Amino acid sequence: MVIGIAHLQPIVALIAGILILIIPRLLNIIVAVYLIFIGVMGLGLIR
Repeated sequence: MVIGIAHLQPIVALIAGILILIIPRLLNIIVAVYLIFIGVMGLGLIR
């Protein structure tokens, strides 16, 4: 089974959702990391 970006996003979202339910304070860190990652990908610095 090949895991591409299309499969990775739902898995990451599911894990993040579970962690946020367990540790609500973690939401700030998860959102910040997600926004930084999307921004870097949008600029084309990571392919």
